[in-house]
Amino acid sequence: MIDSKTIIITDEDGNEKEMEILFTFDHETSNKSYVLFTDANEDAGEVFACSYDDDGNLVAVEDENEFKMVEEVFNTYLEEFTDEE
Repeated sequence: MIDSKTIIITDEDGNEKEMEILFTFDHETSNKSYVLFTDANEDAGEVFACSYDDDGNLVAVEDENEFKMVEEVFNTYLEEFTDEE
């Protein structure tokens, strides 16, 4: 599990960016861990999702079924977050 509130990613141009972690979760069926994060310096509010291994290596979610699963988890997170306010 990622134990920080931020991660550093390298974009397609080779630039490093500090990203804010929204949350992480483990998925029992796929046996993968996921991290959802956003660029706190951008107003767009775009959310990114990657799976990660025990060494913290990120892998973009590209499979359509996997993406739908992550999207469902994120929507549940949003509902719970909205209910707390």
